[in-house]
Amino acid sequence: MLRCRWDARAASDSSVEEQIVEAGQGEQLGEVGARVPEHDRPADAPGRQLDPGQALDQVQVAAAIGSHPPQEHLPATSHQDQLGLGHVLVTDRGPGSHRAAMSPPVRPVSPTMPTATDPVSSRPDLAWRAMSTGARTLDVDHELEVHRRELTGYCYRMLGSGFEAEDAVQETFIRAWRASAGFEGRSSVRSWLYRIATNVCVDMLRGPQRRARPMDLGPSSTVATAVLDPQAEHMWVQPFQDRRVFATDGDPAEVAAARESIRLAFVAALQHLPPKQRAVLILCEVLKWQATEAAELLESTVASVNSALQRARATLASIDADALDTTADPDHQALLARYVDAFERYDMDALVSLLHYDAVISMPPFDLWLQGADQVIGWMAGPGIGCAGSKLIPVEVNGTAGFASYKPGPSGRLEPWAIQVIDVRDGRITGHHNFIYPELFAQFGLPPSLDA
Repeated sequence: MLRCRWDARAASDSSVEEQIVEAGQGEQLGEVGARVPEHDRPADAPGRQLDPGQALDQVQVAAAIGSHPPQEHLPATSHQDQLGLGHVLVTDRGPGSHRAAMSPPVRPVSPTMPTATDPVSSRPDLAWRAMSTGARTLDVDHELEVHRRELTGYCYRMLGSGFEAEDAVQETFIRAWRASAGFEGRSSVRSWLYRIATNVCVDMLRGPQRRARPMDLGPSSTVATAVLDPQAEHMWVQPFQDRRVFATDGDPAEVAAARESIRLAFVAALQHLPPKQRAVLILCEVLKWQATEAAELLESTVASVNSALQRARATLASIDADALDTTADPDHQALLARYVDAFERYDMDALVSLLHYDAVISMPPFDLWLQGADQVIGWMAGPGIGCAGSKLIPVEVNGTAGFASYKPGPSGRLEPWAIQVIDVRDGRITGHHNFIYPELFAQFGLPPSLDA
C-alpha cells in the first residue's frame, strides 16, 4: 500500500539524474535520436526533389518515409505543416497545454513523398519500406506501430497527461524516423525507442511544475465555503483511456496489473519523482525490466539505477493510495449500474446510499474538493444542480470505472461536460472525480452531443 506524504529530499535529489542522455544535443547520428547534420544528409534526403521514375535505394526510401508520418498517425489536435515534411507542429495539444513543441526544422515537400491525402501505405513505389542496418533489416513503419501503445502508456505515466503522452510518442517517432539510418542493431528496436521516448519526456518535464490532483494541493472545502477557482490544465493529472495504454482484451492477469499501473492516484504519485527516478521505477516496477536493461537504456550504471529505484520506492512508500475494487467483480458492475440509474434520475437518496462515508468529489480544472457523503450530495443538490437531466456513457479510464457525462445545453441537446472517474472500495464509491474538459471527449472517441 502506498502512503501519501511527499519525501521532499528524495524528490529534490538530482544527483542520480545527470547521466540521462539529452536527445538531439549531439552531432552523432546514434540510437538516442540525435538530429542529422545537414552535410551528412544523403543526396536524395527529405527536402530534395526525386524524379518519380528514379529508382530508390534503401537509404532513400528510409529517408523519404522517415520524415513523413502518415496522416492517421497525427494527433487529432495537431496541425500538419504544409510547408514542411509532414512534421507535426503542435500548436493546440489539448486543454491549456504549456509545453513547447519540439518538431525539427521544416523543409519543402518532395512531390514524390507521401502527402496527407497520399499516405505511405498507398504508394506502390514505397511499398518495400525495409532498410538495411548491417546484419539485420528494420521495417521502420512496422516497428513504430508495434510499439505505439506501450510507448503511449510509458509516456502517460511519465507526464500525467494523455495529450502530452501522444505528443511525446509523435516526437519519438519523428526522431526515430530521422535517426533510423544510423540504427546499428546493437540494442533491440524496443529499447532504442524507449531511450528516445525517455529523452523526449525528460525534455518535456523541464520546469518546477508537477501535475497533481486537487487532494494533493490543499485541504478540503465544504459546500458553504466552496470557491470555484480554475487552474491551468498543466496543474492536473489528466484521465486517459485504457485502450490507448494496453490491450484491454489481453491476458486477465496482465490486464489487471496494467490497470493498477495507470490509476489516477498512482500516476499522481509518480509525478513526485524526479524524471530519472520516475523512468527507472516505471521501467523496473511496472514494465519489469532488469536493472541492467534500464541502465543500458539510460546510458547509466546498474548501481545508479538501483540507487534511483531505491529512492523512488522510498518516496512512493510515503504516499497513501488505497487499493480499489476490481472492475471485473460482478458486485462492482451491479454497483455501477445502480449509480448510473441514480445519477441520471438525479435521485440524491439513492446516490447517498452508494457512497462511502468519507467519499471525495473533485472537479479539475477547479482546485476545489469536498470530502464526506453529506458534502458530495450537498454539492450535487446545490451548486451542481445543473447536472440534473444528464446522461452517462461508460468509458474505460485509468484502470477503473468511468463515464462521459453529457448535461443539458442551451441548444436543447445534451452536450459534453465532464469525464467522470469513479473510485470504488469495499463496495462503496470513494472517489467521484469530474474532469470538466469537454475537449477530452474527442480523445475518447465520444460523440459531440446526444439527443436529450
